[in-house]
Amino acid sequence: MPNILQGRKQFMQGTRVLFSIVMSLVLLNCESKKPKSLAVVTSLGKVDQRLEEASGLVASIANPGFLWTINDSGNPPEVFLINQQGKTRLVCTLLNGRNRDWEDIAIGAGPDPHKKYIYVADIGDNWAQYELKYIYRFEEPTLHGQKEMTVTQFDTLILKLPDGKRDSETILIDPFTNDLFLISKSEESVALYTTPFPFPKDTIVLRKVTTIPFTKIVAGSISPDGTEVLLKDYDRVYYWKRSPSESLPKVFIKKPIWLPYEREPQGEAIAWSQNGNEYYTLSEGTLGRPANLFVYKIKK
Repeated sequence: MPNILQGRKQFMQGTRVLFSIVMSLVLLNCESKKPKSLAVVTSLGKVDQRLEEASGLVASIANPGFLWTINDSGNPPEVFLINQQGKTRLVCTLLNGRNRDWEDIAIGAGPDPHKKYIYVADIGDNWAQYELKYIYRFEEPTLHGQKEMTVTQFDTLILKLPDGKRDSETILIDPFTNDLFLISKSEESVALYTTPFPFPKDTIVLRKVTTIPFTKIVAGSISPDGTEVLLKDYDRVYYWKRSPSESLPKVFIKKPIWLPYEREPQGEAIAWSQNGNEYYTLSEGTLGRPANLFVYKIKK
């Protein structure tokens, strides 16, 4: 009988040790998913009805405090400048442009080293049927009280993926290198593609550099100083801290931190502010009602 009791005692001790190890691992995993810091979310206001299918967001450089956004597939080739209340202040229409499926927008370097350029990414492909993707690039306009503008001069970058037709909704322009990155959307582990700056006029065959263990990535943003990176799916915002010596592929190998995010219906847009102290999100409208522009102020 003593041997049996001793065996039971050893078994229970072993079980407690195993339970302690498992719980430690669980807590460690949970710790890695905590937000980088507390963030206060605020609705800044509803965007105009014309932005009922907003997809893509970037903080303006030429117009501090404003943001650029776009509508996705089937809409006119229009780029909207909105203020901090979500109201449209300028609409830029690309002359003879086409919105097959605009999905993202970014700001980066271009032909003139003294200027900044808007990049509009016509990269969506829900049914994976298009061989080519397009990015329209034009000098960032400055608001001077005008409400409408026709953009007559813009470049068209033609992109091709090296591994076939894929849907995508995210582009990033690296402030450190000015290289362009594209992220696919629907795979179990999405793919990261790139091409170096400056971009040729011929068709650009992107290079696949790594995969990221997430799916349904619909938006991304790099802080203006290049040291903080965001990606989002429909439910979460992922955050990576980055040193100037780290390439983006190396950044995405690291485990991210989840940042605060209030889920939006069809939320497909995120952008850092120019000062890097907050990030904005925007979604499509629902049931005929315009969407809210949200800001998350980070308490660092």
